[in-house]
Amino acid sequence: MEERITITFPDSTKRSVPKGTKLLEIADEGAVAAQMDGALVDLSKRLERDASISFISVNSRRGLEILRHSAAHVMAQAVKELFLSVKLTFGPSTEGGFYYDFDYEKTFTPQDLESIEKRMEEIVKKDEPFIRNEIPKDEAILTFKKMGEDYKVEHMEDLPNRVSLYRQGSFVDLCEGPHLPSSGKIKAFKLLNVSGTYWKGDARNQVLQRIYGTAFPDPQGLKDYLHMLEEARKRDHRKLGRDLDLFSLNEEAGPGLVIYHPKGALLRTVLEDFERKEHLKRGYQIVIGPQLLKLDLWKRSGHFENYRDKMYFTKVEDAEYGIKPMNCLAHMLIYKSQIRSYRDLPLRYFELGTVHRHEKSGELHGLLRVRGFTQDDAHILCRPDQLNDEIYAIIEFVDDVMKVFGFEYEMELSTRPEKSIGTDEDWEKATHALFNTLKEKSLPFEINEGDGAFYGPKIDVKLKDALNRRWQCATIQVDFAMPERFDLTYVGNDGEKHRPVMLHRVILGAMERFIGVLIEHYAGAFPVWLAPVQAILLTVTERHIPYAEKVYRQLIRRGIRVERDLRNEKLGFKVREAQVQKIPYMLVIGDKEEREETVSPRKRSSETIGSITAEEFIRLVESDYPNL
Repeated sequence: MEERITITFPDSTKRSVPKGTKLLEIADEGAVAAQMDGALVDLSKRLERDASISFISVNSRRGLEILRHSAAHVMAQAVKELFLSVKLTFGPSTEGGFYYDFDYEKTFTPQDLESIEKRMEEIVKKDEPFIRNEIPKDEAILTFKKMGEDYKVEHMEDLPNRVSLYRQGSFVDLCEGPHLPSSGKIKAFKLLNVSGTYWKGDARNQVLQRIYGTAFPDPQGLKDYLHMLEEARKRDHRKLGRDLDLFSLNEEAGPGLVIYHPKGALLRTVLEDFERKEHLKRGYQIVIGPQLLKLDLWKRSGHFENYRDKMYFTKVEDAEYGIKPMNCLAHMLIYKSQIRSYRDLPLRYFELGTVHRHEKSGELHGLLRVRGFTQDDAHILCRPDQLNDEIYAIIEFVDDVMKVFGFEYEMELSTRPEKSIGTDEDWEKATHALFNTLKEKSLPFEINEGDGAFYGPKIDVKLKDALNRRWQCATIQVDFAMPERFDLTYVGNDGEKHRPVMLHRVILGAMERFIGVLIEHYAGAFPVWLAPVQAILLTVTERHIPYAEKVYRQLIRRGIRVERDLRNEKLGFKVREAQVQKIPYMLVIGDKEEREETVSPRKRSSETIGSITAEEFIRLVESDYPNL
């Protein structure tokens, strides 16, 4: 008699299938992998027991990652077939595609990319299956030693005793998977460019070449993405930051350390002033913590054990200190500075705190990934019964702020990572608090297994910019562990001591990263309230300079960020230069304006506004400011 097993699907429906059935035989159309009892598996997996199954569509976020990671393997196969002396490292999927790093004595050229892409097309046409094979680590090490793949061998030193290999055709790679059922499922792909990097992202290691590519479920998706990339090149914050004189990154100063020029510093100041105002309106108290804290504190918090690879340390008078990578420790010391009552809670401490983290050289990228940055950081100490309300209040705060900048966003709930502190019970309570708040408020979200902070689960907010790219900015983290480690208490209405819960949260996140995102979102043409220079006075001739100076003093006294162009140049030339600098308003001053004591505003879009008084222009600018 045929032995059968029962499959349970997410909608609770059940299905009986013969034992040994491949997932591929019962998969939904468009599925690329499956989740079986919470674990990701290939569709080639045979069912040997009752299980809960959900299929992963190629159009989902996770499905796209699997598609792109499979394409990275195909690219590595093509490179290895064309350039025999190449040594392989690894090739993950990324937000918009994939890459693979190679050790090769020659520099890959654009012509090489064309050849690699052509060979990939040939591999895809063969439609060879991705075959998974789990073997002992020692056996895998011998396999890769024979192949001369030194990087694979080195990487396996830190892996468990059994590892998984994937084969397509004659190509074998070390990988956890899952992958597509076969290479023929890769319908649309494109290799993009080559850049330099280092093995393990460390500048002390071997220089590697990273080939970037992208893949989509259909040709139209690829076409749209390539168009977006062209737009993104025009908006690159590094180029615009230089053209608009906002900031610089100087190797003399050190990699990943941002130098703000006057206009960039002004832009950041406007953002910070906006943040302070909005936090004060919501009951936050502004605090400031030191840049250095004694090493014992970082050990007590768990940062030294779980985060020290990202930290910088120094010694002062024989005492060891850690340069802060986060702001939470000082905020807990403020809380502990006096006895707290249940009536005092929640306490919301806000700090625009500058932190430093040891990011790998190969991962630094303009303002988006730096080593020194300022977070709009806050820590909320509350009673357990206040937790859900505080979480939702943060979500509302995020929503209000994202609307100001014109961002849509998505949310992701990240659960306990492998490396963590705290009890199972506290992690369960913290995760349920986030989960229940999202569910009760009917807020859509995805689960990101194992990507929480080491001290607690979190909600990550991924905003979508003008090109529909996702950026991680806001985050909300629930932490039962730190209050326990620092013995934070409050006196309850029963007269006994109780333990508060701590929420870590940012709204914009790292100011550097957010400014980089804003530059690209607006293509450097900031809204009037945010623009470092809101208006520029353009004189028609030199005889109009005295009146222009009078208007300048009037505007600047009223807080308008204004510049003057008093050069003896043609007006059209001045207008074009101001437009290149993306200044929102150009105020033309000629005979008529001087006679009537007005200005004639022209928008950077070339739209003109009739002559108005300086006072009317001030009100026009003020009307653009957000009012939450």
